[in-house]
Amino acid sequence: MGMMQEFKDFAVKGNVIDLAVGVIIGGAFGKIVSSMVEDLIMPIVGAIFGNMDFSNLFVTLGDVPDGTASTLAAMKEAGVPVLAYGNFITVAINFIILAFIIFMMVKQVNRLKREEEAAPAAPEAPPEDVVLLREIRDSLRK
Repeated sequence: MGMMQEFKDFAVKGNVIDLAVGVIIGGAFGKIVSSMVEDLIMPIVGAIFGNMDFSNLFVTLGDVPDGTASTLAAMKEAGVPVLAYGNFITVAINFIILAFIIFMMVKQVNRLKREEEAAPAAPEAPPEDVVLLREIRDSLRK
């Protein structure tokens, strides 16, 4: 079997295609959750803590050139080393929400699988020879 044939067999397996679809959907879902955190949740959390913008929370680790604005973007543009802990807080909240949503999805899938397993299967009809043997046995008992 040639290498191209092996690659073709590998690429068209169901698992590989399922994985590709999962990665694409996961990437899009990650963008939705990121937008939800950055555009909806963090402004509310910031308002609760006194109109605080978490994305601009940082500590400078070096000398700041004169005339540099005290924003994270300006510090990075000026090449000042900064510890951007506000960005980390946003990403951590993003991860927690994403992990919770995935947990809930897996929990629902497992619940559906248990319901399928719990459904009683219809009893299978015994083979014809077994039925005949039982009839013979029953007639001999009489």
